[in-house]
Amino acid sequence: MKLILFLSIFGFVTSLQGATRSKPNIIYILLDDAGYGDLSCYGQKHFKTPNIDRLAEEGIKFTQHYSGSTVCAPTRSVLMTGLHTGHTPVRGNKEIKPIGQHPIPGSTFTLAEALKEKGYQTGAFGKWGLGNPGSEGAPENQGFDRFFGYNCQRNAHTYYPKWLFDNEKQISLDGKTYSHDLIMEEALKFIRSYQDGPFFCFLPVAIPHASMHVPEKYAAPFRKKFPQFKDKVGKYSGPTVKNPAAMFAGMMTKLDEGVGQILEILKELELDQDTLVMLSSDNGPHREGGHMPDFFNSNGPLKGHKRDLYEGGIRVPLVARWPGKIKPG
Repeated sequence: MKLILFLSIFGFVTSLQGATRSKPNIIYILLDDAGYGDLSCYGQKHFKTPNIDRLAEEGIKFTQHYSGSTVCAPTRSVLMTGLHTGHTPVRGNKEIKPIGQHPIPGSTFTLAEALKEKGYQTGAFGKWGLGNPGSEGAPENQGFDRFFGYNCQRNAHTYYPKWLFDNEKQISLDGKTYSHDLIMEEALKFIRSYQDGPFFCFLPVAIPHASMHVPEKYAAPFRKKFPQFKDKVGKYSGPTVKNPAAMFAGMMTKLDEGVGQILEILKELELDQDTLVMLSSDNGPHREGGHMPDFFNSNGPLKGHKRDLYEGGIRVPLVARWPGKIKPG
């Protein structure tokens, strides 16, 4: 469970002694609404995720890993605080208007704060959802030196937002820029900037949550593969989704491409041996935006989806890679 992950990471780093380089860099990639069966290393047949598969092949693949909740914000709260769902301060997607969600208290001791105490540079890139801008729960007030992405979960229902946040500063966008590209760009800059380490890079990406949107070059190959699916009305995706099956497969392909970029920069900077990379999901697969989890068998052999307190709602992928420390397989 994510509680155990928190304790494992914190306990491991706390036990390390000696030079700064003895402390590993940590990259934690959290997918949004990806189910147990949405990665090819977990049995997905309709598209491939070769870079994520590489994490599993060169590291370890967990088969009984559970998220902290069935929905977004409480899972993030569990992961950041190390407290289970009954004790963690955020236990649902409680909204604040006009922007943001209910904040975790300023007194909360987060994973980022724990790592900062051990000399880590900390960055979060993606979807936060644990405190509106300027609040005590905002990422820059919860141990992160740098945040870039969606502070507000509602804004993350679209991949072409009108703004994102750079720490507390709202950055205006043209509504035509694919947010995942910007988020990955900033995450890679962070890794490069702090290559002398140690760093903690938290990547709670929005893919494949809510709207089924991706640049056309990623969807096009799957339009030919899934010609049976026509345009469909989907919540969050706009009036119609052009072949939502192609869009979803394209989104997962783009996501996997980003994982490949991370592996490439670690190799370039000779950080492979010094970096623990983990990838998981916040809950089971969704049915929003025109997505068809049954076609993709997104929950694998499990019953239930996002919001369901069945295995399919809370049992999620987890792969971890650390060459020289984690034995492959």
